[in-house]
Amino acid sequence: MHPFQQTAMRTRRSFLTSSANGIGLLALASMLRDDGLLAADTVAEDAARRVNPLALKRPHFALKAKACICFYLEGAPSQIDLWDPKPKLNELDGQPLPESMTKNVRFAFIQKDTARLMGCPRTFAKHGECGMELSDFLPNLATCVDDIAWVRSMHTDQFNHHPGQLMMNCGSALFGRPSVGSWINYGLGSESHNLPGYVVLTSGRGTSGGSSSFQSGFLPSSYAGVLFRNKGEPVLNLANPAGLTEEMQAKTIAAIGDLNRERFGAIGDPEIQSRIAAYELAFHMQAAAPELIDLAGETQATLDAYGVGRQQIKKGGRGGGAGGDVNVFNSFATNCLLARRMVERGVRFINLYHASWDHHSNLSEELSFNCEMADQPVAALIKDLKQRGLLDSTLVLWLSEFGRTPLGENRPGFATVTGRDHHPFAFTLWGAGGGLKGGTIYGKTDEIGWGIAEDPVHVNDLHATILRLFGMEHTQLTYRFQGRDFRLTDVGGKVVEQLLA
Repeated sequence: MHPFQQTAMRTRRSFLTSSANGIGLLALASMLRDDGLLAADTVAEDAARRVNPLALKRPHFALKAKACICFYLEGAPSQIDLWDPKPKLNELDGQPLPESMTKNVRFAFIQKDTARLMGCPRTFAKHGECGMELSDFLPNLATCVDDIAWVRSMHTDQFNHHPGQLMMNCGSALFGRPSVGSWINYGLGSESHNLPGYVVLTSGRGTSGGSSSFQSGFLPSSYAGVLFRNKGEPVLNLANPAGLTEEMQAKTIAAIGDLNRERFGAIGDPEIQSRIAAYELAFHMQAAAPELIDLAGETQATLDAYGVGRQQIKKGGRGGGAGGDVNVFNSFATNCLLARRMVERGVRFINLYHASWDHHSNLSEELSFNCEMADQPVAALIKDLKQRGLLDSTLVLWLSEFGRTPLGENRPGFATVTGRDHHPFAFTLWGAGGGLKGGTIYGKTDEIGWGIAEDPVHVNDLHATILRLFGMEHTQLTYRFQGRDFRLTDVGGKVVEQLLA
């Protein structure tokens, strides 16, 4: 019989288990590649990824960021009341905008005919060598401004929450698109063998968009965000049932793996590879996840710096959790510390979600609560990463779906105007570390904060810049689906070079 015929007639099981040309070789390639003992060529990478979808992969060029901690403040913080002061707006408080400025504008709730400009009662001061102006609500973050790059000229296509969240998290307002964290793990893989490459932490009420904000979309499910809980087991069903030993569990996982690999050999569905990897990762997480959330090894000084154990002494309205009785001060601070610990353990992308910053009313009181909750631990995280030598390779982002209007919200039923509506035309976001140029203030809005005066940055531009920091060219990071090569930046996006160190 011809050798080719002999090879073709081998059973799938013998092929998969053969150390010469099957899964054994692929596993060996993966281990050698991760340890730097095998050339990083395409063949080796493909072999490694057949075993583990999150195996390391080469970037397109030298990367600056190896990990990302992404704060997502659902609802949209008011840039006018935090970091884009507008003295002229205060002068014009109570005045209407010209009809020409609002004629073709859609608002979520504002009634155009009676809408009036609303000034800001906050006190602003310049901080750091860069002279960034911050509100008195952010005294701790004010000490970090020279490590932060600020973009004051963000804009988006979406003016309502869920489409805006999809746009900012996934690059498109359409359902089913992969999130930023999924794209980055798809492009680079993860250095962690015992934790997911993409982890999601939440506090407060949870985002209105739910899991659609951290989905893998049409990418294999290995790249989706894994939600960790704030109480009990970090991941549901992680602990073994009573009577199931670790040895029994290992044998069970191995048997399921064999069955799944045989099925993959028959039909070639990449989702089966994700299933195999998920079983094996869950087995490793049974030891790694409890160790991760055990903060006993952290010093008291570190815990105090982040605010772990802080008591929530007042109700927070929209930002305080269900009924205002959830201690989001402690959960948010703990999540910030856990994010640093995850970076140290090789997790590629960590999302920290908090809701809500959707202040249609009671702006001063509720924004004060949210800032008191977030200001200390976020600043502590930046300083902690810097002190440990991790900030240069860890990108810290502060994102939301849009900003807030310079107009007060006058919707029917409100006795007084105390909040601001959704504003997609001009808002502020920021990032620190990971190759960003600290102390940069990029872009400018007009004198009342209505529109962009200089250097507009679209959401797709932001995503292109993030991918550049991770060593990836956004036009080349693609995935073929339904006959088309999709990418995070869709058909747009340009890198904002001025933000790069």
